[in-house]
Amino acid sequence: MARYLDPKNDLIFKRIFGEHKHLCMSLLNNMLPLEPSQQIVALEYQPPELVPELPVLKNSIVDVRCTDNRGRQFIVEMQMHWIDSFRNRMLFNASKAYVTQLEKARAYEFLQPVYALGFINETFDSNPAEYYHHYKIVNIADTDKCIEGLEFVFIELPKFFPSNRAEKKLYDLWLLFLTQLDEVDEVPPALLEEDVTREAVQYLEISSYSKAELEAYDRYWDAIRTERTLIIGSEARGEARGEAKGRAEGRAEGRAEGEAIGMEKGRAEGETIGMEKGRAEGTHKLICQMHHAGLPLSTISAISELPEEEVRRIIHHTGRRTQE
Repeated sequence: MARYLDPKNDLIFKRIFGEHKHLCMSLLNNMLPLEPSQQIVALEYQPPELVPELPVLKNSIVDVRCTDNRGRQFIVEMQMHWIDSFRNRMLFNASKAYVTQLEKARAYEFLQPVYALGFINETFDSNPAEYYHHYKIVNIADTDKCIEGLEFVFIELPKFFPSNRAEKKLYDLWLLFLTQLDEVDEVPPALLEEDVTREAVQYLEISSYSKAELEAYDRYWDAIRTERTLIIGSEARGEARGEAKGRAEGRAEGRAEGEAIGMEKGRAEGETIGMEKGRAEGTHKLICQMHHAGLPLSTISAISELPEEEVRRIIHHTGRRTQE
């Protein structure tokens, strides 16, 4: 029986949509609000630009960047965690892509639109029914009037539920592909009915990846879990302070501390001394950080998913080793 990997993983997402133009084109045509006359018929990949990273989200990089036959640019990102500044980062990326066209066009009238598409694996909007968020520059009094140039689409994946709409079949299938295949043994039959999604499913088979690639796949999830734990820990510390300002500062501070102290060193150590040992040491460091930050033992136990006695032992052992 075949085993399938999660397409939201950075390695897998780029393998599928960053190496197969027809799959990327199908995804864009069905996810973006393009009129029939605006559909993409051909595209070329562009090298991802080096852009400022968010302080805590080291895994939020531009996954796919491409240009179609009209000169329009498309930026696609898979984002596992949501923070408000991610929206600003997408704005920065798209604006930079738009402005740098002048190096070739040399005239404003030749500038082509830039579309930014972000898949978010968390919910960030309070409306429980709305998961598709489309932004563009419009006239406040008459939204039918707009300035062409930049458009943004953010999709909250956890809110999506499949439908039977024939007119949006591939739209639903691509979202089904991104939300329902989380390291599974069986594939929803609907994904095998269309050529593009059936092909994409084949690239998820674990047997098509080398040992090194699977290790990179696991390291990505380790990094994502560490980021998530740091976010939860900083939120818990902020809530303990008991005020909204403290929560906001705690989140920013906790994320920055985790990124500076643990992220890069944890990854390097994990690759050098082995995945299992790296995970254990990363957990120990995180527990000590939370302990020094003043979090109660019960909270540290809940975040690390370890018994309180084990947490106490780690704190004691690490403190004694430091004294020695």
